Amino acid sequence: MSRRRQIYEGTAKVLFEGPEPGTLVQYFKDDAADREKRGTITGKGVLNNRICEFLMLKLAEIGIPTHFVRRLNMREQLVREVEIIPLRVVVRNVAAGSLAKRLGLPEGQQLPRSIIEYHYKKAELGDPLVSEEHITAFAWASTQDLDEIMQISLRINDFLTGLFLGIGIRLVDFGLEFGRLYSDDDMRIVVADEISPDNMRLWDIRTSEKLDKDRFREDLEKVAEGYQEVARRLGILPEGGPADFKGPRTIQ
Repeated sequence: MSRRRQIYEGTAKVLFEGPEPGTLVQYFKDDAADREKRGTITGKGVLNNRICEFLMLKLAEIGIPTHFVRRLNMREQLVREVEIIPLRVVVRNVAAGSLAKRLGLPEGQQLPRSIIEYHYKKAELGDPLVSEEHITAFAWASTQDLDEIMQISLRINDFLTGLFLGIGIRLVDFGLEFGRLYSDDDMRIVVADEISPDNMRLWDIRTSEKLDKDRFREDLEKVAEGYQEVARRLGILPEGGPADFKGPRTIQ
């Protein structure tokens, strides 16, 4: 496998130089983390790569701009290089996770309407919840940017809610990241990072079984099987399950 310069490494992914200017290669790892907890979910990177590819292509079909170009192999995809907006945008449909804890809501309660939250992307601070005032005051994004981000987020929520409903899954909540894509004198905001069970809560409609990273967070059994079930219902589980291969060699 060719040697590529590593640009960034997080818990779940590594970014490498792309084959052309303005592109990156996004490599999906099996590592998982939540606060102080660390672990490995075997085959997660392969499944998330496939699921992310499927969902990004579906969003493109309805006119949602993303950084995704194409999947390269079992663990890698080619993406456009963007200027990441330092926000994690969380769309919530059902009370769960930190929202349920903060507001004392029973987990699983349907919210009166979909709620969008903004979190400042700063892992060492725990990605704190921030308001539009914070965002515009610190120039992380403009009011116009936020209007566009909210519009895109709600469209994605409407689309994904229907898509998952069709395969018997309840879309509880999910997180999005956005970036600025520059071309010539033009700039547009696009969906970046990934969309996968790592940053979504997905429950079986009939049983409320969790099919996402909460299985890891809550020490439930059969963590990888939750990811596999999502891929199976989407019709994209690789033949014979999530095959694997070693990651690329890098130079720093």
